[in-house]
Amino acid sequence: MSSGELLRIAAHEAKNSTEASLREAFLLIQNQLKPPFPLTIPSPSEYSQLNRAIAFGVLTEPHLTKTHLTHLHAIVVDGYELFTSILFKLCNESFPKLLDSPKSQLLHVCSTLVKVSAIKIESLLISLLRQINGGDFTESNLWLSSELLKMLSDNWNWLLEEPSVLTSALFVYLRLLSDHYRLAGSVKLEELKRMEIDFCVKVLRQCFHLCLQIGRDLVRLLQDLVYISEFKDLWKDLLFDPKKLGVAEFSDLSDIYRIRTPTHYFLLRIPPEMESQLRFLLTYVRWGNQRRYQAWFAKKHLCWPGSETVISDIVRFICCAHHPSNEIIQSNVISRWAVIGWLLKCCRRNHFEANVKLALFYDWLFFDDRVDSIMNIEPAMLLMVNSVPKYVDIARMLLEFLFLLVDNYDVDRRVLLARGVKASCSLLVMKGVVHSMEPLTSCDLLSPMLREKLRSFLPGSELNDKNKIQEGEVSVSSEGKRLVQC
Repeated sequence: MSSGELLRIAAHEAKNSTEASLREAFLLIQNQLKPPFPLTIPSPSEYSQLNRAIAFGVLTEPHLTKTHLTHLHAIVVDGYELFTSILFKLCNESFPKLLDSPKSQLLHVCSTLVKVSAIKIESLLISLLRQINGGDFTESNLWLSSELLKMLSDNWNWLLEEPSVLTSALFVYLRLLSDHYRLAGSVKLEELKRMEIDFCVKVLRQCFHLCLQIGRDLVRLLQDLVYISEFKDLWKDLLFDPKKLGVAEFSDLSDIYRIRTPTHYFLLRIPPEMESQLRFLLTYVRWGNQRRYQAWFAKKHLCWPGSETVISDIVRFICCAHHPSNEIIQSNVISRWAVIGWLLKCCRRNHFEANVKLALFYDWLFFDDRVDSIMNIEPAMLLMVNSVPKYVDIARMLLEFLFLLVDNYDVDRRVLLARGVKASCSLLVMKGVVHSMEPLTSCDLLSPMLREKLRSFLPGSELNDKNKIQEGEVSVSSEGKRLVQC
């Protein structure tokens, strides 16, 4: 019996160690993978070998799926933990290289593992969610989106017991829906959009107490969907009748703004391969060498139609999920702010550029040093300060956008936003991220109006009387509540 193919590996690429390990185990004991199965209890090493062999067999021999899974059920002694870990490692390291048949088999096996509540199945599902590429509208990527969503929907009761998977799936599909909904395509795409809407609304309506775990980025994702009728209704409840959502702790949108989004959510829109390459760029590439690495990264991830949409996800990842050590900050390694400046230049359309700037400044708007990290707001400040005088247009563009956000992003909670920006500026100066704001406030290339506006957010300044509120209060008018899309 010859072994099937698992991965698509080019002639110049090295052998994949995980695939080699699985194949070797399969070839060594392939005669034991056919019924009748041995009744002896395997030793730990034999058990490991059996799991690897069955994993290879079930992925490469779809006609024997039932046989391999029956064998797995018969030998399992660890709640499927080892088997699931094998699939997780393969998925995390090599999913893009999997052939179509093994990909399909992997999802089928995942569905089976969900039904038996396998240990670590939640990690495997989250890894699969990360493999859905943003801005990629190819048939294979849409297929993965659809199949995963069907699996999650079909196992709704199990999903309710796994908040990490539930909220991760919501985060991913809200983000995907904002891209998919703009497309007019095939019947399959229309079906996918309908499934995404139904799933997301169901999660938000029935499990809003869990959705709050996502924090403020939940609002950022929802604002892109306000033009979809089902989400318009949800927005009405969020703004005007929050009690409908059935969570005692939620009485106003500001309650969500105050919750910092946990780091692991930002990884969801960055595939593992992209994450590795971004971390390499920000950990090892030195000033002067960055252009060829940036060109390499752009060719790999930013050159296909629709890829602009992922730039905002990358910026959120850099700001919130990649915090370099002091050693790297003080070294000659290219800074986060410089990479973000380059990414801004990669935006060709205003809509995507606005989303990237929002991603950059989002934590500024709600910053509270009791819960937020200064590392999340550092890149925007350093990008502005280091842009003058040579690239003053960047500083001007960012300051104009920041003040636009404060005044218009959420008019009825403007005071909260202004307080967040003032807290950001104060802490960045106090902690020495910048020695002062003078490079900006004294720059003659910036308009007097911009400089004066900036001064109003500096330590020791007073915001306008209309912005003053007592500590701990949020100004919310009874009418005209709105969230401005930027």
